[in-house]
Amino acid sequence: MRKLIVSSFLTLDGVVQAPGGPDEDISGGFAHGGWSVNYWDEKMGEVMGAAMSVPFDLVLGRKTYDIFAAHWPHASEEDGAKPLNDATKYVASRSKPALEWSNSVLIATDGMDVAEGLAALKAGDGPELQVHGSFGLIQTLMRHNLVDEYRLWVFPLVIGSGKRLFADGTLPGGLKLVDSVVSTTGVIIGTYEPAGDIVPGSFALE
Repeated sequence: MRKLIVSSFLTLDGVVQAPGGPDEDISGGFAHGGWSVNYWDEKMGEVMGAAMSVPFDLVLGRKTYDIFAAHWPHASEEDGAKPLNDATKYVASRSKPALEWSNSVLIATDGMDVAEGLAALKAGDGPELQVHGSFGLIQTLMRHNLVDEYRLWVFPLVIGSGKRLFADGTLPGGLKLVDSVVSTTGVIIGTYEPAGDIVPGSFALE
């Protein structure tokens, strides 16, 4: 059984849209792209480096795959490109795009939807599966209870609009904090595991 890990940048009000650049995702008229850039520090680099230092494969939605594929094959090892280029990239798409980045595999095939394909992928052997970006894909993963761990990078700003990680319609559930790190710029990096359904009166402070 392979562990599936969602790694996501989000604001204090839960927005995950376009953290990396102004043109990353302008759908819905979003005008705040690139909001994460000025917060990066050495501690965040260490945490990301540790995540990239273990064996892993990637699971990506089509839009995030296109963004990554346009950048990482041309980036240097000093920029952290090698682990991403070496990893197998599993791409969730209902279409049949040309996957030109090395080691890229389409998840959805005829007769099997994305959720079924991901469940089958998790059931097999191999390294952990990391999901980066891929907002739409993450919504599918959560609806089908396929996420084993969340690594949430919470940035100290609010935007007020945009796509939110835990949007309306998210299934209720508890999360257990298993690790946390705080950057010098105030970014809280929390690692959470699903902790079951929320039952009234079942949670108490110890």
